[in-house]
Order: sequence, then structure tokens, then C-alpha cells
Amino acid sequence: MRIVVSGTHASGKSTLISDFHAAHPEYTVLGDPFDDVESGVPTGAASFVAQLRVTVSRLRESARESSVISERGPVDFLAYLTALEMLGRGDGALLSRAQELVETSMAHIDLIAVVPLDLRHPIDVPDDEDPALREAMESALLDALDDLERAGDAPPIVTLTGNPQERLAQLEMAAGL
Repeated sequence: MRIVVSGTHASGKSTLISDFHAAHPEYTVLGDPFDDVESGVPTGAASFVAQLRVTVSRLRESARESSVISERGPVDFLAYLTALEMLGRGDGALLSRAQELVETSMAHIDLIAVVPLDLRHPIDVPDDEDPALREAMESALLDALDDLERAGDAPPIVTLTGNPQERLAQLEMAAGL
């Protein structure tokens, strides 16, 4: 099973992946692509495009592996680019190319697990984490996933809710583990 864990920043993805890997050490973890990108502005369009490229490359390179869990997928970065547009900080020219990369990468993903923001279990972020971008990205992500589902271009998508243990159980069930 090739799983992508999607969600905006500070939504609980890293915790979920850590818990999942502890329970399923046979899975290869593809960490946050931000760690492999050197960019001047971490929340700028150039950084998100670079992270998208890293993510697509990782998914292609690990295509032969059967047990992979990835923090973030291509749709995440399409959502960040869309969110920047929504906030008046984007570069519209990058969106069409990002959309193409997202569509071609879906074949390398078996399951998308979405970790939405949860008002019952909030994770507060300081202002330097760009809360407006965080919320706009989540909205754009959910819309993009809906669009992919309607077009029939997406693998199964599961939205994980509740506390970390509940999310882990939901992910395991969706992955057939």
C-alpha cells in the first residue's frame, strides 16, 4: 500500500506518520519534502513548486516499493499554490503546471489520508506559521481532492478525524491493516 498523508501545516500529519511507522515498521517513510528544499521564503510559491517536484520525484522513485507512507503528496502543493492565489500572494502561471504534475502522479498513490484541522483537538500555531495560509490551504486541498474524485482521477481518499489514536485506527482500517 502506497499511502500519502495530506493536510495543511500543523494538522497532525507528522504525529500520525510516526505512530503509524511505530506500529508498521515495514513501511518506508518519505518525510516532509520541505526538509529537502532550500528556498528563501518557506511559504512562497517557489518553495511550494520545489516541494511538489521533490514529492513527485520521490513517488516515482519508490514506485516499486509496496509499503510506503509519504508526508504530503502532490495535491498538497497544488493546494498551497491555490491558497497563495486566494490570499493575493500567488503566481497563477505555476498553477497549470502544478495541476499537470498532480494528475500524472496519482498513478503512484494507492490511498490519500487527509488530516484536516480539528476544532475539537486544536493545534495552535504562532503568527510566524502563517495561520491565514494554513486555513486557506486546507480549504483549497479539500476542494482539489473533491475535484479529483469527481473526475475519477484520484485513488481512494479517507478523511481522518478525532484524536491521534482514532486517526491511526482509521488509517489502518482504510489501508487494510
